[in-house]
Amino acid sequence: MEDLRDAERRLQAAQLAGDVEALDRLLDDRLIFTFGGNVQSKADDLEVHRTRAQVVTKLAEEELTVLADGPTGVTWFLGTIEGTVSGAPFAARMRYTRTWLHNETHGWRIIAVHASTAD
Repeated sequence: MEDLRDAERRLQAAQLAGDVEALDRLLDDRLIFTFGGNVQSKADDLEVHRTRAQVVTKLAEEELTVLADGPTGVTWFLGTIEGTVSGAPFAARMRYTRTWLHNETHGWRIIAVHASTAD
């Protein structure tokens, strides 16, 4: 389970750094990201980081729960995220549920994400 926790922390670091190459390694090509009524793909997610349309300036983890069972894992993140979207500042307390798949070639990669604001 610690290697999945490490993968989650590498994801957070890549988001904060805007590291598209690291994100590309951590996201499965079949990724589906759902936030509210919006659904995005891996290409969509990488593009907002590549173009700097979304910039994360703060990512503070409050809670992280990790479950791994064979080649499948789930992480539940609660924390504060700040940055800009298309130049406009944002700050939100967020919950993310991420489903991960593990294989010998890529290690842990995210295949599904659901995000919502936390009250």
